[in-house]
Amino acid sequence: MTRPQTQDSRPYLFETTTMKRTILILLFLSMSLALLSCATAGPALDTAWWTGRPAAPERVYHGFTRTSFYLPMRDGVRIAADLYLPKDLRAGDKLPTILSQTRYWRALDLGGRPYLADEIERIVEHGYALIRLDVRGSGASFGSIPYPWSPDEVRDGAEVVDWIIKQPWSSGKVGAAGGSYEGTTAEFLLTTKHPNVLAIAPMFALFDVYADVAFPGGIQLEWFTRTWQRGNRIMDLDRPQDYAWWAPIFTRGVMPVDADPDRVLLRRAVREHAHNIDVHQAAGRLTFRDDASDQGFSPDRFSPFSFIAELRASGKPIYNYSGWMDAGYANAAVKRWLTVRNPGSRLLLGPWQHGGGDQYRPFAKPVKAKFDHIGEVLRFFDYYLQDINTGIAAEPPVRYFTLVDDAWKSAAAWPPPSTPTSFYLREGHALDLTPGHDEAFDEYRVDLTAGAGGKARWNALAIDVAVQYPDRAAQDRKLLCYNSGPLPGDVEVTGHPYVSLFASSTATDGAFFVYLEDVNEHGDVCCVTEGELRALHRRLSDQPPPYRLPVPFYHTFRRADAQLLTPGETAELRFELLPVSYVFKKGHAIRVAIAGADADHFLVFPSDPPTIRLHRGGGHASCVVLPVVKRNTE
Repeated sequence: MTRPQTQDSRPYLFETTTMKRTILILLFLSMSLALLSCATAGPALDTAWWTGRPAAPERVYHGFTRTSFYLPMRDGVRIAADLYLPKDLRAGDKLPTILSQTRYWRALDLGGRPYLADEIERIVEHGYALIRLDVRGSGASFGSIPYPWSPDEVRDGAEVVDWIIKQPWSSGKVGAAGGSYEGTTAEFLLTTKHPNVLAIAPMFALFDVYADVAFPGGIQLEWFTRTWQRGNRIMDLDRPQDYAWWAPIFTRGVMPVDADPDRVLLRRAVREHAHNIDVHQAAGRLTFRDDASDQGFSPDRFSPFSFIAELRASGKPIYNYSGWMDAGYANAAVKRWLTVRNPGSRLLLGPWQHGGGDQYRPFAKPVKAKFDHIGEVLRFFDYYLQDINTGIAAEPPVRYFTLVDDAWKSAAAWPPPSTPTSFYLREGHALDLTPGHDEAFDEYRVDLTAGAGGKARWNALAIDVAVQYPDRAAQDRKLLCYNSGPLPGDVEVTGHPYVSLFASSTATDGAFFVYLEDVNEHGDVCCVTEGELRALHRRLSDQPPPYRLPVPFYHTFRRADAQLLTPGETAELRFELLPVSYVFKKGHAIRVAIAGADADHFLVFPSDPPTIRLHRGGGHASCVVLPVVKRNTE
């Protein structure tokens, strides 16, 4: 057996968009959207580096069976599980198992039959048992959710593995995978150090709840927490009618287990979900990383980075998997990769958004991804769960896709070698490689209506939208912008840009957003990457960070390190932009656009728009630092 042939580019089992897909099914659109294959129109830009190599037929079995049942946990809570096995499984056959624990309904009830994606058949026919379950407090499972990935939820996963390895069809080898919430359940399963969990693939998943998704730069990602909570509530209470009055025409909601055709047990389970946490409400009451919610916990309690010792002690390989437009999760994958370097671990960063279903293209419309996500993850599991030499162990541990080049590249480490290059804010709203000699500033009254639009990297976290920053020229007229001259040659930026802004304000606090943009010869503007920081959190810590960082500074976001601005006084704000690999073409210009709000996604404050001064030159030379990679000019 060798690596699988390229098939469906949209992962289902290993997917972050399960909740989005569920909502789309309620709209009766997913039947055509969710199963889009690689034949979808669009250039084959993101296909894998191994595409085209000869591959043997990947099917070991033909067809599959599905059974659904409750698994009782140590405290009596019953967890709804679906088990998929090959239809032609022979007596004595032993299969490795892939476990997926979801928050977003393990199966959808389409009038008495479950909605099943083609990927399930592909995985099972490849020679795996597949178990997909609703975590406690969700779907058809009993219990409630005090907060995501609670200790009871994590312990459930280990108990399910105990059950798996006792089954007659089990080889005793288990892998865990998934995207977004499911990816984090896989990571938390590894913290249990269960000896039979041999590899995990957390795809499109967070590492630090506070910094990666709830409060990037210390600013509440309000649109996400609100939208995510609404979707969770609809599913937890099994009320598709709350999404649209006509949704029950197409679906009854979550699929009950086989022994509950009248949904009696399901209704009892759903009543227990009423006690689940309201994540939007809880987030709205926090400002600092160490603030406690009304329930008495901070975001770090359910952040994987808080369990680094356990992850390392497991010794098991982790496939860190994300995309450049995957909200803040490409950075999460990098931080996990740098921090938990278990043997066999890998890092993959592609041109995708959250879930990997669509490919971002600068100055062009996105296209459906053609990369074989399922095939790549099976290649990983084949090696560690089936002892098949897929070639993955001999490959460089880091693969990344460079935008504009439209090329996959490899490296032994991340980030690859580069030269930190400072572009300074200069007079005439210019960017230059040399700082100004004299103290000067540009004044900007913050426009609180500025935003990144409804198809930004953040939107794909909770709704099924292809990331496409519209031409930023119109939005940039609301911002303070600085432009380089036409570039004399191509400039590749690969790694982690950051900014050092010297600013004063009429307010004691405020949000600072920076967009790194590409301006072509026609004046069209493309968003390359972005970053943000709340001024209150600007203090740089001299203490070691809790995990390895790709930039040479650290904000704690803790209450003890809070530092308000003094109106009129100049303060430095140094913060990172999200990682990227991008080529600015010859003749294009590099733009830095600075805002005081992203009203489409983040909490807007203060209510009275402040006036800020961006200082440049002299002892206050504001700049953006880009990791510039030497290009092969031959």
